[in-house]
Amino acid sequence: MRRRPHMLDSGEFVPELARMIETQLRRRGISDAAVLAAIESVPRHEFVPKESRDRAYDDVPLPIGGGQTISQPYIVAAMTAAIHLLPGERVLEIGTGCGYQAAVLSRLAKEVFSVERRPELALSASERLARLGFSNVHVHCGDGTLGMPEFAPFDAILVAAAAPAVPEPLLAQLGEGGRMILPVGDTEHQELQLIEKRGDALRKSTLEGCRFVPLVGYHGWQEPPSR
Repeated sequence: MRRRPHMLDSGEFVPELARMIETQLRRRGISDAAVLAAIESVPRHEFVPKESRDRAYDDVPLPIGGGQTISQPYIVAAMTAAIHLLPGERVLEIGTGCGYQAAVLSRLAKEVFSVERRPELALSASERLARLGFSNVHVHCGDGTLGMPEFAPFDAILVAAAAPAVPEPLLAQLGEGGRMILPVGDTEHQELQLIEKRGDALRKSTLEGCRFVPLVGYHGWQEPPSR
């Protein structure tokens, strides 16, 4: 993994970050050293609204506006660890949100292409990532269920919103040996699914239960389902 300067220069959130890594990640089975180092190097408090900064390292998802959330740290770590990124790989992320997951992925991969359907979130995430120096993340505004065929194939795809079924365009954009992780289910009950591509075969496995905001788009929910 490429070394970059640590971003917690003020020291204000260092104890919270250390506690998050130990209690929320290590004790819950996240042992991948590269993933832990990537998360340690990303200032999570920079990705939440100012009024939520005192909770930035808590074990909960937090609202970021527009009905969207930043996922809890454990889910970010678990999804990242599941796709086993290598330094030279290219990743597609669906659902940029505030940009935190993309920032973590950028510490492990060569390039991250991220799609966000809400223009205001896409713009703010892009500006935030650029300001913080995550220069290998490329944010695009559009329908994430369509993927980004112009940049395919991808070594890994991470979907940070819940789909009623696996979007076919994303499967088509997964390269040989590629891995995709996404939550599948309805608005109340979802499971993380890991899909691995080997030749013409797709190996699917279920990891654990979760709860994400809905994936809206042509191959997802047509409108955010009522809760």
